[in-house]
Amino acid sequence: MTILSIHDDNPLADGRQSERALKVRRGVQRLLTELRHAVLPELTLASGRRADLISLSAKGEIWIIEIKTSIEDFRVDRKWPEYRLHCDRLFFATHAQVPLDIFPEDCGLLLSDGYEAHMLRNAPEHRLAPATRKSVTQAFARTAGQRLMHAEWAAERNGELGQSIRDIVGGTRDG
Repeated sequence: MTILSIHDDNPLADGRQSERALKVRRGVQRLLTELRHAVLPELTLASGRRADLISLSAKGEIWIIEIKTSIEDFRVDRKWPEYRLHCDRLFFATHAQVPLDIFPEDCGLLLSDGYEAHMLRNAPEHRLAPATRKSVTQAFARTAGQRLMHAEWAAERNGELGQSIRDIVGGTRDG
């Protein structure tokens, strides 16, 4: 299932995440941005699994962040080890009401309050093979480009861009 729909008013929201998960995500996105990472939520990987957050560092390192908002959320989800096949570092992100000792020591750990996040434990590095790195990076770039285009279309439909898209297509903004 794609995160975007050109028929929706907000193509950047897919409605699958709880309010608490979205708060954790927002804080983690801000931290990753401060670390000079480009960040995408909900990227479907070649395995068919969907990463809650994936980031690309300025050095080209790929991180996947799995968001967990409760003990039960962590217990029922056993797919997270597969994410290691698609990233250099694997992290869990959570909030203060979840006990931190439930998360495996061989993964990084981020704590978010919805406005910012802190890295409590860095993730060990597991360098991707070059072919896998290329595949994940291309999926990241294509998805980011598609989401930007769909967001622009939605903004135009909602009257938020005014003549901008028509000007760009018509070439009157060039120069």
